[in-house]
Amino acid sequence: MMMSRLILMLGGLSGLLLWAQKENPWQEITYPCPHDNSRQPAMYYQAKGEEARPLLVALHTWSGGYTQNCSGYANFCVQKNWHFIFPNFRGPNNNPQALGSELMVADIVAAVEFVKQSAKVDARRIYLIGGSGGGHATLLLAGRHPEVWAAASAWCPISDVLAWHQECALAQRGYAAQIEKACGGNPASSPEAQAEAIRRSPVTYLAAAKDLPLDIATGIHDGHTGSVPVSHSLRAFNILARPEDRIPEEDIQYITARQAIPEHYAPPAPDPIYSGKHKLHFRKQSNRVRVTLFEGGHSILSNVGLRWLEKQCRGQEPVWEIGPLQAEASALDR
Repeated sequence: MMMSRLILMLGGLSGLLLWAQKENPWQEITYPCPHDNSRQPAMYYQAKGEEARPLLVALHTWSGGYTQNCSGYANFCVQKNWHFIFPNFRGPNNNPQALGSELMVADIVAAVEFVKQSAKVDARRIYLIGGSGGGHATLLLAGRHPEVWAAASAWCPISDVLAWHQECALAQRGYAAQIEKACGGNPASSPEAQAEAIRRSPVTYLAAAKDLPLDIATGIHDGHTGSVPVSHSLRAFNILARPEDRIPEEDIQYITARQAIPEHYAPPAPDPIYSGKHKLHFRKQSNRVRVTLFEGGHSILSNVGLRWLEKQCRGQEPVWEIGPLQAEASALDR
């Protein structure tokens, strides 16, 4: 009798698992990466119909991989009938193959090529989004391959691996040791590891993204309640902004340390998306880049990023306003 009940329970569980699989129209796949003749895993959804559709490439966080929950991104693409891919790009950033390596960059570019060869993609509307470690990868790919994207949305990103290693070491965060594993040593004491950290940093390449619409956003308390100081977002903005629009270094240090905006800045114009619990503290836009600091910590407002990307099209001027929207934050631990 107990065995029968166990079989029934297992059968019921299998049925639930099968039901869950049917409910998710995206699927696990592998695709070719020509850089090392490997096959790389990803979650993938192909839009319905015969006409060319937009493609969203979404990127996992620092310690994640392609099996990380991607339903927020994927469900948006299902609803909009967009192609969607969520690549592994060598998994967590604790090994030399990950963290901005040539293999990692090649994997993300190869993911785009795979979808373009498998389905009809609107080349004017290929988008990139990620938060935290995915924000690092978003900025890196924006600088390394700006020709691929119509627009990119980076949330609470790491823009300078060398600086973040020092910050994590001082704060006794385990990410410092992971950076050392990826870079082959301690960047603070090894010239070779320091060179690796620089090679793996978005700030090294970001100037090449001058023509790409790029939206950078983070919670003002990140680096205090979270792990990535807001200075990473502000300095990334400065690389692409007009000289007269750049944020002075003393102001970056003030904002980062005090979690507040210096008094000589006028309050930002109201934005209905950043209201209530996610109120807007600071915003600057220059050329094709914008930076936003909102009330929050190490978080991504993925629906805000996705709705902004939806407005962008290659060959057209960036659209910055997206209209009323209920913003829900997803806290990112790493």
